[in-house]
Amino acid sequence: MDKTATLCLLFLFTFLTTCLSKDLCNQNDKNTLLKIKKSLNNPYHLASWDPQTDCCSWYCLECGDATVNHRVTALTIFSGQISGQIPAEVGDLPYLETLVFRKLSNLTGTIQPTIAKLKNLRMLRLSWTNLTGPIPDFISQLKNLEFLELSFNDLSGSIPSSLSTLPKILALELSRNKLTGSIPESFGSFPGTVPDLRLSHNQLSGPIPKSLGNIDFNRIDLSRNKLQGDASMLFGSNKTTWSIDLSRNMFQFDISKVDIPKTLGILDLNHNGITGNIPVQWTEAPLQFFNVSYNKLCGHIPTGGKLQTFDSYSYFHNKCLCGAPLEICK
Repeated sequence: MDKTATLCLLFLFTFLTTCLSKDLCNQNDKNTLLKIKKSLNNPYHLASWDPQTDCCSWYCLECGDATVNHRVTALTIFSGQISGQIPAEVGDLPYLETLVFRKLSNLTGTIQPTIAKLKNLRMLRLSWTNLTGPIPDFISQLKNLEFLELSFNDLSGSIPSSLSTLPKILALELSRNKLTGSIPESFGSFPGTVPDLRLSHNQLSGPIPKSLGNIDFNRIDLSRNKLQGDASMLFGSNKTTWSIDLSRNMFQFDISKVDIPKTLGILDLNHNGITGNIPVQWTEAPLQFFNVSYNKLCGHIPTGGKLQTFDSYSYFHNKCLCGAPLEICK
């Protein structure tokens, strides 16, 4: 091998070694992450967070590309033996787009106020923890937020009406908490795409705001609350809704003239006080799940479509409903 070839190989080896050993992680981000680790009592779950290594290679993290100088863009901590509260230092990761603390049963305290500093945040997922306190109003300051999940916690108080001002929100998942009060009237006027709305397994009460009838939800789940009154405004043959779950509330309205969306695949109305006859128009929907049991429905179950594909338990315990799959009408 001549001298030129040797020098070329030596240069290539040096170049590759330098590239492979280069610490891409921003030093400010690394310092912040090490503070977060310390605040969480240095859990084994974060054992890869070694100050001698590149933080972009650490577990639970993602860094952006060169366009953002390899800043930390995602912090996802889940299913670990971690105790304590959400560290205040999470607010010192300015390029963060995804923040997840999930399935951490020993995570306590309130939702950390410094999260309001994360102006690039697109996903905030704090679920399956023991977080307490209210849903903070400052979440409405996160104008790039697309997905908010705060389910399976012990959050209490009312739902902030300001959440409806989030211009890019695509999903609001607030199920399985201890939320009280009514559904905000403002939830009938989201500025952008109508988000999926999941508020099930809480203690929400009162009627559904009539304003919710003005928008076209893809998925709406209000099940297992203490809601009452008329919910017919959520329906309409001109809408494109796929899933409606109003089960186990105290709704009372007549469904006889309620048209459902021709796109509806999931409809659950069980355990309410709903009256009337099932309209023939309901046979036009491509239903995959259907339950109207434990209501006060009457009359003949319309034939055709999907209504006869469900078993008797989907219609069980109504006032005087009859026809297949129930007994023949007399």
